Amino acid sequence: MLQRDDDEHEVPLDWHAPFDQIVRAFLVKDFHLFVHPINCVEPIDHSTAKSIADNIAAYGAPLAPLNTATWERSVYRWMGGYWQFLVDLTTDKEDVSDLTLHARLDDAPTARLQVQSVHVP
Repeated sequence: MLQRDDDEHEVPLDWHAPFDQIVRAFLVKDFHLFVHPINCVEPIDHSTAKSIADNIAAYGAPLAPLNTATWERSVYRWMGGYWQFLVDLTTDKEDVSDLTLHARLDDAPTARLQVQSVHVP
């Protein structure tokens, strides 16, 4: 169960796999999540997918599958109506990079995770 308070929390174990699947889709250039759909994640619209691809390319180090160290720094927080997730990504040079995946989960029984961006905050 996700917390509804003003604190940042570690990303729950149940959410590690969906984020790992998102990154694995990005590794094969599926930035829309069309080829590799994920049940609890919305497909990514064209504009957002292009921005994600551009920001990853501009970072200068290729993405890699998420390292377990990712979960030591990644967080979520209740934003009043939805939860915001910030997941630090792994590159081939860094176990935990400055590149962060931003996603939102609305507070609704059928809500699916919405990937909003990947960028350096």
